[in-house]
Amino acid sequence: MRVIGVGFGRTGTASLKVALERLGYGPCYHMLAVLEKPSRARGWLAAAKAADAADGAVDPPWQEIFDGFDSTLDWPGVAFWRELVEAYPDARVILTVRDPYRWYRSMDATILRALRQARHPVIGPLMRLGGWLRPDMGAFFEMTQRLVVQRSFHGDPGGGAERFARLFDEHTAEVIATVPADRLLVFEVADGWKPLCDFLGTTPPDEPFPHINDQQEFARTSGAQRRKALMPVLATAAAGAVAGTATVLLRRRLRR
Repeated sequence: MRVIGVGFGRTGTASLKVALERLGYGPCYHMLAVLEKPSRARGWLAAAKAADAADGAVDPPWQEIFDGFDSTLDWPGVAFWRELVEAYPDARVILTVRDPYRWYRSMDATILRALRQARHPVIGPLMRLGGWLRPDMGAFFEMTQRLVVQRSFHGDPGGGAERFARLFDEHTAEVIATVPADRLLVFEVADGWKPLCDFLGTTPPDEPFPHINDQQEFARTSGAQRRKALMPVLATAAAGAVAGTATVLLRRRLRR
C-alpha cells in the first residue's frame, strides 16, 4: 500500500482514484470496488471485528483485503484511517477536503439518503430480506451500517447540515493533528495535478486532471446494487403470487 486516502467520500475521491491510477498508484481501492463486488464486504466486517476487539489479539486482514491494490480512497478504508496509517508506515497519506456545507449537500443527496433508506419502515425490511436472499449483499448492507454510520458518524446518519459540517471539520483537524506533516497532503481536487505530483514526486501528465461526477457514478452503481438486492425479493413475491393463484384456480376446478 503506497497511498492511503483519509478523506471522507464525496470529496472528489472518484476523480482522485483515476488520477492515482494514471500516475501508477493503482489499482486504487474505493467503495466502487465493493459496490462492484459485494463479497468484498466480508473482509471489512472481519476488519471491524478485529479492530474493535478489546484485547487486540487479532490483526485486521489488511493484506487479504488489499491484495492486488496499490492505494486506497473513500470508504470503507477511511473508517480505519488510523489503523491503516499505522499498518503502512511508508505509505503517503492524502486528506481530500472541500467546503463542509457543499460536502454535506452532496452526501445528503447520495450516501446519507441510501443509509436512511435502510432504516425506512418499508424499504429497510425489503433490503434486509434481499440481503438474506443474497448473503453478499447482506454483508454489504451490514458493512455500510457498521463502518460508515457507526465508525464515521457515531451511529446516526441524520442531524442536518450543522452536525455534518462539524463532523467534517473535526475529522479534518484530527487527521492533521495525527499524521506527520511531511507525510500528509491536504488536497482539493480542484487544485489539479501540481500539488499531488509534487507530493508524490512524480511528473504531471500532459492532460487535464480527471473529473468524475461522483453523484452520477454513485447513483449508477448503488442503484444497480439495490436492484440486485431487491430482485430476489420481487421474484419470491411473484412466485408466491403465481403459486397462490394456481392454488385458488385448482381448488375451484376440483369443486366443480
